[in-house]
Amino acid sequence: MTRYAIGDVQGCERELRALLKRIDFRADRDRLWFVGDLVNRGPRSLETLRLVHALRDNAVVVLGNHDLHLLALSYGADRRRKSDTLDELLAAPDRGALLEWLSGCPLAFEADGDLMVHAGVVPQWSAHETLQLAQEVAHALQRDPEGLFRSMYGDEPDRWREELSGYERLRFIINVLTRMRLCSADGHIDVAFKGAPTRGPGALRPWFEHRTRRSRDVRVLFGHWSALGFIERAGVVGLDSGCVWGGALSAYDLDQARPPFRVPCAAYQQISA
Repeated sequence: MTRYAIGDVQGCERELRALLKRIDFRADRDRLWFVGDLVNRGPRSLETLRLVHALRDNAVVVLGNHDLHLLALSYGADRRRKSDTLDELLAAPDRGALLEWLSGCPLAFEADGDLMVHAGVVPQWSAHETLQLAQEVAHALQRDPEGLFRSMYGDEPDRWREELSGYERLRFIINVLTRMRLCSADGHIDVAFKGAPTRGPGALRPWFEHRTRRSRDVRVLFGHWSALGFIERAGVVGLDSGCVWGGALSAYDLDQARPPFRVPCAAYQQISA
């Protein structure tokens, strides 16, 4: 079995199909790890979700911020954005089955020494604690999705404290796992920054650069940062190579040391020819 981690698809279904051809994906031997943001911004969110749903026996998906946004809209949250490309999906006759499956996907997944999240992990959390905190959100999503989505949006609190409770705690967990790029060593997060990797104001820096990070005993796979592009360094693999912005969709073999597979935006026509 070969495990491939795949970056943010964001509705680029044709490039995803081309990427599966590029890696010679076979359902009888391969497993796909998706780092989240399957949908939105791109042109074919419905087709993407249908494709990954069809592959679900061979795939694990962690939820990204755009996936959670889709689920929130499906539960009636008044949070539509001009940049959303989700109307066709929300009106689809099979939306019920697709969204029920998506809502059962976790915010963090770990196997064989690899921890997968969409955005990042604050230094205070070990891999085990990250999985436990992600499970708190999963329980809330199954128990009271309307309440969770009513309270999910917002940037506060912006610093980790173990005594956080209720929706403030859940919102912070969601923001770390699906929105954060920069943070400080003491758990203060920045969810607004979107640019190229840099040290932010004060002690803020890319979350994976903190030497005190307690998740260093696993390899962390993540997406969410298209300005960062694909990176591979000790203990982390970043997979968002910005396909929806005209970049590429990337897949990385988790079990063999070889360069990533890439399909440039709209290059599926050349591969299929």
